[in-house]
Amino acid sequence: MVRFAGYRWPRCTRDAEAVDTASDLALLSSITTQVDEIARRVTELAEQYGATPDSAIAAELFTVERSLNAAGRSLERASRLLS
Repeated sequence: MVRFAGYRWPRCTRDAEAVDTASDLALLSSITTQVDEIARRVTELAEQYGATPDSAIAAELFTVERSLNAAGRSLERASRLLS
């Protein structure tokens, strides 16, 4: 097993089972859509707090938005690598 940030990935071997990339692509597409929707909702919430005395909340929410957008781009790259 290979360790990275607390996660253990199995090592690839020549005898590895075939992976169903079609279902994985569908799953990645679904996850990407959900992440995009959550990012949109977080942005809307951050914008509501942007013009209030609670702008620190907006700043944190915009940080979350950037992280979600980065996650979405990573998911899209993974999808391209699978296709």
